[in-house]
Amino acid sequence: MPSSLSPARLQAAIDFAQAHDSPWPRSMFYPDGAYVGNREWDETGPWTQIVGPVEPRGGPAGVVLKGGKVVAEWGETNRADMTFSIAKSYLSVLAGLAVADGLIADIDEPVGKSVDGPHFSSPHNAKITWRHLLNMNSEWQGEIFGKSDQVDHYRQIGIGADNSRKGQRRELREPGSLYEYNDVRVNALGYALLRRFRKPLPEVLRERIMDKVGASQGWRWEGYETSWVEIDGKRMQSVPGGGHWGGGLFISARDHARFGQLIAQNGVWEGRELVPSSWLAQSVVPAPTLPNYGFLWWLNRGPAANPKLPASSFSAQGAGNNLIWIDPEHELVAVLRWIDKAAIDGFLERLVAAVE
Repeated sequence: MPSSLSPARLQAAIDFAQAHDSPWPRSMFYPDGAYVGNREWDETGPWTQIVGPVEPRGGPAGVVLKGGKVVAEWGETNRADMTFSIAKSYLSVLAGLAVADGLIADIDEPVGKSVDGPHFSSPHNAKITWRHLLNMNSEWQGEIFGKSDQVDHYRQIGIGADNSRKGQRRELREPGSLYEYNDVRVNALGYALLRRFRKPLPEVLRERIMDKVGASQGWRWEGYETSWVEIDGKRMQSVPGGGHWGGGLFISARDHARFGQLIAQNGVWEGRELVPSSWLAQSVVPAPTLPNYGFLWWLNRGPAANPKLPASSFSAQGAGNNLIWIDPEHELVAVLRWIDKAAIDGFLERLVAAVE
């Protein structure tokens, strides 16, 4: 017999989320003029310039789906807000489409085999595979769209992160051997996917995924003023995997929920396979360099796992904090917008406790 949710316990989870607003300023800038991202990641030095659009954020909001049906909503769920690194998981799905289309022959072959130009041609970068980029262990070196990979050397994320050394150059390791959360390297992946699709990634996402699942027309994916490239004589913008320097995915909680439900349904929507289920299964296999990371998805695995949540659950996470959480065991999808980072587990534990 399918499980259901206790209305009282579900409401307790919602009340908890609403009571824990993100500490980030609504304007996205502090009174001294500092961009919230620069302050969040202790960013100083030559790469701090904001090169993409920034918009004020809304308040706490969320959507919960059980068995594909909306069972709870709160806040401005139609408001298209910045979503930061949740965009990385959208890139992961686009990579799966590129594989399905034959644009990527093998994720273990070097990216430079099918993407020419300087970004994957150096002796070091020529060893980097698509899998390395997706597992965030590529050790890609260089500058793309005016940002150097060095900006995220020694970067730490999560509660208690120490970014006192962030941006100090370190010796690079062999591609595939070291996990490092590095937004410049994700931007290199976005660029490589653009080169393979030969059309803007937001167009691919809209045509292949978002329109098919009934998403609104109100979302957009913004690049940098520095990320315009020419392909086949056409000028198009490469898009980043977050809002680190502005830009990224501006999207509503409701649209995130439809995307999340597609993933929860193994890529199938109304009987049509939009994303290969085999790709989604690969995407949540723990990376060799970090057991709670897959192909740009966070997993509830390894030493960092929360034992109060299903081991099969996984999520797309963005600073601020924003979350698409997928729990296949209980047929749950939850979208959180602008919750305090320290309160995420508290909400999810209350949500799982509501399952009857």
